Amino acid sequence: MNKSSQRKKIITRIFIFALAYLVGYAAARFTRPAPSKAVSSSAESNWGLSFQQEGKAPVGNATADYLKKFNAYFVQETEDKVIYLTFDAGYENGNTAAILDALKKHQAPATFFVVGNYIETSPDLVKRMVEEGHTVGNHTYHHPNMSQISTKEAFQKELGDLEKLFEETTGQTMTKFYRPPQGKYSESNLQMANEMGYRTFFWSLAYVDWYQDDQPTKEAAFEKLLGRIHPGAVVLLHSTSSTNAQILDELLSKWEEMGYHFDSLNNLPS
Repeated sequence: MNKSSQRKKIITRIFIFALAYLVGYAAARFTRPAPSKAVSSSAESNWGLSFQQEGKAPVGNATADYLKKFNAYFVQETEDKVIYLTFDAGYENGNTAAILDALKKHQAPATFFVVGNYIETSPDLVKRMVEEGHTVGNHTYHHPNMSQISTKEAFQKELGDLEKLFEETTGQTMTKFYRPPQGKYSESNLQMANEMGYRTFFWSLAYVDWYQDDQPTKEAAFEKLLGRIHPGAVVLLHSTSSTNAQILDELLSKWEEMGYHFDSLNNLPS
């Protein structure tokens, strides 16, 4: 074979290789997997979000339609600028009173997902939540990884014991709203909660506010909470956060200036 033929053969191979690479790259670049629609009935899943466009609801790692089968929700699909405020309350460290003050000032209803320790140590604050028109939801008694609880009896005990403590403390029946601790869940968990008459609530907006010794700055908090707010948002904040206690009044004002209003999870369409 002469040099000219060899050169042509090499060029042909390079061309074929390059063409195959470009086809493969294009397939990988433009073919995106669909969002997860379901989880294994027993496998643990961690609730997660992907924010793709400012001012728009994020994509969850389970779709709204899939969750609805279990009476579970993370967002309201709407163009109405409504916000549903929720607080996870694992313990009390002096910040809840300021949070309640800000909510009262703005006449903003909220849902507080509490655990057994919170009711035991702060019954007066729980009573205040109820008296001021807020909803107290079930965050389980001991705050375990509920996706690791496989029996219906153990699952019911975690929620049922908290219901009993709440009723003994307030004299009222607990609203059947459930939030899985740490956002860990399985399909069987969702089904168990549904069979107990609960609505499960995840969230469509949160930020890293739960490290007591490493609190976000006001600027960092506003960047996330103002930049990612969207119509129909279910906002998760932690009542243990000193940053949240300090900024909540101003945060609610800024959201109102953006045209948003606040409503109770009781009114989120099912």
